[in-house]
Amino acid sequence: MVANLLLVGAGGALGSIARHGIGLAIARLSPARVVPYATMTVNLTGCLVIGALAGLIASQRLTMTPEFRAFVFVGLLGGFTTFSSFGLDTFTLAQGGRAGAAALNVAIQVVAGCALVAAGYAAGARVQ
Repeated sequence: MVANLLLVGAGGALGSIARHGIGLAIARLSPARVVPYATMTVNLTGCLVIGALAGLIASQRLTMTPEFRAFVFVGLLGGFTTFSSFGLDTFTLAQGGRAGAAALNVAIQVVAGCALVAAGYAAGARVQ
């Protein structure tokens, strides 16, 4: 149990460092932001990687021990972007014939998430 937590923590640290590095690199490349390119790049890259890994595992062309999966999926990719987990969860629901649940997952997390950011911002801005 402790070993798994340490693996997740190590992966999370590496993923966070990678995310920050990409943010710095993109800020140097495009200082005038029209859209949040760094966040977009990290989220889309994370989705591609988690999808490729899940596909390789599902096709049995790649095997991972539970510990290594925790390091990569929860730690590394979780530290890099949790959006990739959201994408995989939504895809898995849709692929499993649960399109309604997939749509609900998107609606709740995106719409409610944005609403909660606004609520948290409003609450934080009022704190004195």
